[in-house]
Amino acid sequence: MTASLNDIALRAGVSVKTASGALHGGSARMSDATRQRILEIAGELGYVTNFAARSMRQGWMPLIGVISDELITSRFATEIIRGLDGAARAAEMAVFAVTLGNRRDVGKTLGEIRQFRPRAIAYAAMYHKRVTLPPSAAEAIAVMINCQDDAGLIPSLVPDEEGAAIEVTRYLLENGRRAIAFINLPGLLAGALREEGFRRALVDAGMDGEAAPVLPAVRQTIYSDRAQSLVSAHVAALLDSSSPPDAILCGNDRVAMEVYAALRRAGRSIPEDVAVASFDNQVDIATRLDPPLTTMALPHRAMGRMAANILLSAEPPPVEVHRLPFQLVERSSV
Repeated sequence: MTASLNDIALRAGVSVKTASGALHGGSARMSDATRQRILEIAGELGYVTNFAARSMRQGWMPLIGVISDELITSRFATEIIRGLDGAARAAEMAVFAVTLGNRRDVGKTLGEIRQFRPRAIAYAAMYHKRVTLPPSAAEAIAVMINCQDDAGLIPSLVPDEEGAAIEVTRYLLENGRRAIAFINLPGLLAGALREEGFRRALVDAGMDGEAAPVLPAVRQTIYSDRAQSLVSAHVAALLDSSSPPDAILCGNDRVAMEVYAALRRAGRSIPEDVAVASFDNQVDIATRLDPPLTTMALPHRAMGRMAANILLSAEPPPVEVHRLPFQLVERSSV
């Protein structure tokens, strides 16, 4: 038989309300000694919180639900869940995710999550994008992670793409690079914002930002790592031009890996002849390249932690877009 609150209260000589307060953070007043005594008795009796009964009293379970828009299919984007889960565990909450696939719309997925009576619900995406949600979702979803809702009704946490591009471009300039080409990710919001930051950093340095080459990494209009790559052809053309680059900025670490191979085929050394920098910090790629790749680390874990703070807050946060900074990871490619 599982021990009950009544059993613990009887053994400790306190009321059930006091026992519940010690175990579940209730409002009952008690000394630290009494609280510790109740906790010890609960341990001795093997007490397990009846979350079902507790949820009936307070209206929710100690859970955070996540609508996962391809998030858990990406190895490095799962840092969002790690950050969220770590902060939730500190608050004695658990996180569960339901994947939003081709056969599930947002409304249906939201209904599946709400059956579990979570404390709050978040929407998290694999990459930075805008999302169209049904009107009812704005009332149920407390925060958007790595994405924004088109209607602007939900607080959003997104990477500061433009700021990251400014920072890494300035880093290349500070290291003496003046002819910088950018092989970017076409059709993605992140790519558009990074291009803006790249050109702005060049203008701020007194250079012609509009004339700097920005080239698509793939033949398709929207980037996919499965699309036909143009990287090798772009690198060959850049090196054969009248103004060859002394640095190449890459839209992500996969593109950087292709740039490395193309430079090696052309007999160029990294970073002596051409510096290479990138975005994402996919560690299994960046640290294994030779030389290791300088890249901008996405703030995925920080987004997860900040999302937990919003989800567990007693007061709803203001509806705004929070842009979290990347971190420059200096390695040997610059």
